[in-house]
Amino acid sequence: MSEQRSDVLIIGGGLMGASTAFFLRRRGVSVTVLERGLVGQQASGTNFGNVRRQARYLPQLPLANRAHEVWGKLPQLIGEDVEFLRSGHIRVAYIPEQVAAMEKYALDAREYGLDLEMISGPRMRELYPFLGREVLAASLAPDDGHANPRLTAPAFARAAIRDGAQIFENTEVASIGKDGTDFRAVCSDGREFRAPALLIASGAWGDAMSAQFGEPVPMAVRGPQMGVTEPVPYRIGPAVGVATKELHEMLYFRQVKRGNIVFGGCGRGPADAVTRRAYVLPEHTLTQFTQLARLAPAVARLNIIRVWSGIEGYMDDSLPVMCQSARVSGLHYAFGFSGHGFQLGPGVGEVMAELIATGATSTPIAPFHIGRFAPQQAAAGASPAGIPVLARP
Repeated sequence: MSEQRSDVLIIGGGLMGASTAFFLRRRGVSVTVLERGLVGQQASGTNFGNVRRQARYLPQLPLANRAHEVWGKLPQLIGEDVEFLRSGHIRVAYIPEQVAAMEKYALDAREYGLDLEMISGPRMRELYPFLGREVLAASLAPDDGHANPRLTAPAFARAAIRDGAQIFENTEVASIGKDGTDFRAVCSDGREFRAPALLIASGAWGDAMSAQFGEPVPMAVRGPQMGVTEPVPYRIGPAVGVATKELHEMLYFRQVKRGNIVFGGCGRGPADAVTRRAYVLPEHTLTQFTQLARLAPAVARLNIIRVWSGIEGYMDDSLPVMCQSARVSGLHYAFGFSGHGFQLGPGVGEVMAELIATGATSTPIAPFHIGRFAPQQAAAGASPAGIPVLARP
């Protein structure tokens, strides 16, 4: 079977891969995307849909800000509506220690161009009457919001295809490696693809692929615990989250314009990268509604109409791998976003397209380099790949 060539080969058709393909085409770079299932089928389509910048790792804010600019251009940029609502995002606290942590974060975030407003007392009750009586204060990011994750990656993929990208769904990579100056991917149906540049954007399967190139990383696979209620009149604009002292969200919810309440948090469930199955645990759903009764009592009285999970890859430091390879020229990574990659996705695509096309990027991404795991890779005896090898176990 004949080989197909392009300038860049992308493994993974989630939001990171699809948006990178779109921005590469805008730069005139030919690109091929190989997706084992359907575009956006995995974590990109099963997450909560938060388009938030607040409470992120501070050095990640330049990337989040760049993504924020892209989100603001939708749907003009890709020609489709992904139900992005710039309705604000609030993070609330129950105890003084949580309030203090939010206040400190708000102060620090100003240096990165993120302005947050602390709200409490009667004004908070007036603005957000749905909040429970235990809530002491809220941190508002007025320009954040939420979108529909089931629409976003496919919309970027269709836009990339209209601009000339090749995207192959239901195409499983059986082996991949570097053959001379080119990367060569052989698929299970016998098709072969070649390109001088490769981007691994395969989500929870990224670690298995990076390991084939001598760069293993510590990543665990977990499943978010998600649900949605029956529709009620639209009253809740912002996405809402509860902050712990460390600013991690223990519970979150948002209302879509159709009236349904989407919620998640309170733990993660089991997921299996081999069988491609993830599960919602009933005890998590019960805990979510116990906490919703505390956070927004009216929401806890609604009927659940569906629950779901997905397969997400979590790095042990909760930071993604997003960089050029430290070992193999022409190899790039964008995976391991640890459950908080949806808002970043369009920015990741723009940055990775810039990095692949020019060799550099104007947005700092040094904290996300795979080289931070070099000691573990050396201890494991990792060595660079030189021939095509199995892409997945």
